[in-house]
Amino acid sequence: MSPKIDPFVQHFRASAPYIHAHRGRTFVIMFGGEAVASKDLRTLLYDVALLHSLGVRIVLVAGARPQIDEALARRAVAPRFEGDLRVTDDVALQCVKEAVGATRVELEALLSMGLPNSPMAGARLQVATGNFVMAQPVGVVDGVDYQHTGKPRRVDADAIRQRLDDGAVVVLTPIGYSATGEAFNISSHDVAAAAAKALGADKLIGLLEEEGVLDAEGLPPSQLTPHEAEHILRSGRDLGHDVERHLAAAIEACRGGVPRAHLVARQSEGSLLRELFTRDGIGTMVTSETFEGVHPATQGDIGGILALIEPLEEQGVLVRRSREMLENDIDRFTVIERDGMVVACAALYAYPDDSIAELACLVVHPDYRTSGRGDQLLHYIERQCHAQGLRRLFVLTTQTSHWFRERGFDNCDLSDVPEARRPLYDQGRRSKILLKPLD
Repeated sequence: MSPKIDPFVQHFRASAPYIHAHRGRTFVIMFGGEAVASKDLRTLLYDVALLHSLGVRIVLVAGARPQIDEALARRAVAPRFEGDLRVTDDVALQCVKEAVGATRVELEALLSMGLPNSPMAGARLQVATGNFVMAQPVGVVDGVDYQHTGKPRRVDADAIRQRLDDGAVVVLTPIGYSATGEAFNISSHDVAAAAAKALGADKLIGLLEEEGVLDAEGLPPSQLTPHEAEHILRSGRDLGHDVERHLAAAIEACRGGVPRAHLVARQSEGSLLRELFTRDGIGTMVTSETFEGVHPATQGDIGGILALIEPLEEQGVLVRRSREMLENDIDRFTVIERDGMVVACAALYAYPDDSIAELACLVVHPDYRTSGRGDQLLHYIERQCHAQGLRRLFVLTTQTSHWFRERGFDNCDLSDVPEARRPLYDQGRRSKILLKPLD
């Protein structure tokens, strides 16, 4: 019997593949001015420092919308928006400079902390800021002159990479500069997407202030393609300004070559770490890559299959299979792989002369047994049978007969299986035999 593993040890071991995978990668992390004003900012930056200590190259993009509005209120000036875009006149531009300057100083101060007995003890982080973002004016749109409101024109990716190579955390703010020496107020989401694309970042991470992207059941979808995300954005649903801007930035980044964009709730404790260092995360990932997929097994999947089936072999649920047996039969196996981990497998042994096949070793990782992976594999196997002209599928099982019966299998006798298979039947295990006709 396996000894009980301490939860801390278990979680730490589970995070090890991600620690290795993220080392040397470039992450652009965007958050709003609400995060800067929050009492949780210090904790967030502790987590950023932890990422940096693990070898992640970090670019922070901080918004300042509430701070700008406060600066305008102190001058008794009402903020002006056309849609979601601020109209930045001369007074508003001064407020933007004031708010962004204060935000930058706050971030630099907290990232410089190295106090004993704090999570940043001995961190000695260097912070780099500068005129990395070149801007151009939005101009006049539908008769509205946006004045000092701009949009990214170019991001000096080489200069940012140089600072990252030097070990610094780069901080970008929602101000861009023109070749004529003007400053423009830019959406921080636009800055983040432009920076992620220009740098060829590995991830764009958005920390949401609002509840997040929700599906029809009111739950956050774990994964979206850019097309699916755009459909949600155009659905007319009231997602809230923050979610809409983050989702739009994620779509733009992914279509611009960034492999993955993550949207996570900032106010959830440790959300950044939980999203990056657990297999399923806690947010919504927008990606054009295949994060999870069903595919024929290869020799490289043998270790993952062994890890999946060994606990059930120890319990007597499965017949033992050695590595050598798996190596010989690997072309009969199909796996579901999720972010590099085999989470389900099944094998198909065909008897073409009898137009029948055996489904064997159908196993799903305990964490995914209620998420339909078993059905997904069964349907895939059935399609394989159809493609090979096989009309029946049978299975031997000691403990899961009801699962198969619920999916169209019926009890049968040993005489119903191919003659070549009958001598291999283990009378000691007394497995039940179930058969399903394939339409």
